[in-house]
Amino acid sequence: MIYDKRVTGIVVAAGKSSRFGKKNNKIFENLKGKPILYYSLKAFDENTKIDEIILTINPLEEKKIKELLLTFNLQKQPIIVYGGDTRKQSVYNSLTIASGEIVIIQDGARPMITEKYINGCLEEMKSFNGVAIAVKSKDTIKITSEDGVVESTTQRKNTWIIQTPQCFDKEILLKAHEKYSNSEDITDDCVLLELEGIDVKLIEGEYSNLKVTTKEDLCILESIYVNY
Repeated sequence: MIYDKRVTGIVVAAGKSSRFGKKNNKIFENLKGKPILYYSLKAFDENTKIDEIILTINPLEEKKIKELLLTFNLQKQPIIVYGGDTRKQSVYNSLTIASGEIVIIQDGARPMITEKYINGCLEEMKSFNGVAIAVKSKDTIKITSEDGVVESTTQRKNTWIIQTPQCFDKEILLKAHEKYSNSEDITDDCVLLELEGIDVKLIEGEYSNLKVTTKEDLCILESIYVNY
């Protein structure tokens, strides 16, 4: 345990992978000889500050997931939870059974997670109720109306691209999920704290910490791993 608080690692892997262009969930794609899902689970398994792991899955993939878990040789066997129709619902389902006072949430399709990211998030939880890995935007970002007309421009030095892992006080996050349960356009847990006026600390990560969304993302990660 860290600071006398129990920590639950949540790996979200119930997505439909609709943008990946294959029938199979992208978490089953191989990267350096291992399924993409392996890397997030292994990172939580090897970190001594993580007390339990919850894995959210598509119930139709349960058999395949369980077969894979047998090959991963994990010391902390994940608790399997069925995900919902959205990422938000999947996280909420996990929060309701998590035993940790702190939760650290990771995208199952983001395989470049490191111990540095995990420990950095947990360290900042001494001072904040929400922490996330992010990178500064390299590009100028435009905010538009629904019909594509520019309304404003962000300052690059203050514009960040959010990643995972993300770390939270479980009770605060759980209450926010319940309060905004009907808000379907929330795709990031940090937003829930922002809506409550709670500060979220960003830790600068690396651009290589990609989430696999398309086949091109997987190709990029494969090229990174050649020299990793």
